[in-house]
Amino acid sequence: MSSIPILVTGGAGYIGSHTCKALAQAGFTPVVYDNLVYGHESAVRWGPLEKGDILDSTRLSQVIATYAPKAVIHFAAFAYVGESVADPAKYYRNNVVGTLSLLDTMREHGVDQIVFSSTCATYGVPARIPISEETPQNPINPYGASKLMIERVLADYGDAYGLKSVALRYFNAAGADPDGEIGEDHDPETHLIPLVLDAAMHKRPAITVFGDDYETPDGTCVRDYIHVSDLAEAHVLAMQALDGGLPKRAYNLGTGQGHSVAAIIEVARAVTQREIPLVKGVRRTGDPAALVADARNAMRDLGWTPRHPDIRDILQTAWTWAQRRDSRR
Repeated sequence: MSSIPILVTGGAGYIGSHTCKALAQAGFTPVVYDNLVYGHESAVRWGPLEKGDILDSTRLSQVIATYAPKAVIHFAAFAYVGESVADPAKYYRNNVVGTLSLLDTMREHGVDQIVFSSTCATYGVPARIPISEETPQNPINPYGASKLMIERVLADYGDAYGLKSVALRYFNAAGADPDGEIGEDHDPETHLIPLVLDAAMHKRPAITVFGDDYETPDGTCVRDYIHVSDLAEAHVLAMQALDGGLPKRAYNLGTGQGHSVAAIIEVARAVTQREIPLVKGVRRTGDPAALVADARNAMRDLGWTPRHPDIRDILQTAWTWAQRRDSRR
């Protein structure tokens, strides 16, 4: 293998596959380790695919022994908030116990660097906006709690075993590869932008707006949408920075700009040039009015700058991908 291998757990998923492309562009060989429960084999294009589960330490050990990766970028996780509330055992077993399996196997093979895919869900409902890394972490669902537990585990493994780690807490991943090679394709789909585009393509009758009475400018929830390719680049930069050490163990990733649900729908109408019917729904339990990142630390320490901060640009890449994906099916 001519370039340095990096193990990417969950590399067949949405953010993982975009990160694999970014790794390849930076001169690394991404080795995807994925059980393909939610990932897509067709999204693995920039390195080998090794099928396996993070709970299977024997399989993990085989793969790590074969490729001797310099570092691990860890995406493999269940990530449906509602499901985590209904079945917390599934989330703690896979996300937390699975990560322990991964970390202990890494130790056995002397792999001491990991970039962890965390989430702004560790903050829960913040007292103020924007959210910095010092904002208290009070997750309100098992999904967010499982990610916070892993952050604690990483810190403790660093203190006890010398593990070099960084957790990237990102906000709303959105958009698709600007070249149209890969994009967002979840089943079931729960993210706003692909749902809105589905409505534009008449794949669903309407988009439901959950609550229009929040304390926001137009009454709908406000979120910080970060382009998936920008997230991918941040993971590569964080991995490269681990060699020299980082001032912080966790970094927020976002644009610092908030966009409401109603605003996203209006931009989608402009991008698609199609009508998008709306249905008003009641508020969902636990939905904060606004989540916007303060990502200045990542910009300073990682040398990271979002290349696609404009929400119309984000929607356009998502729309281009959605049309290409459907034309291939």
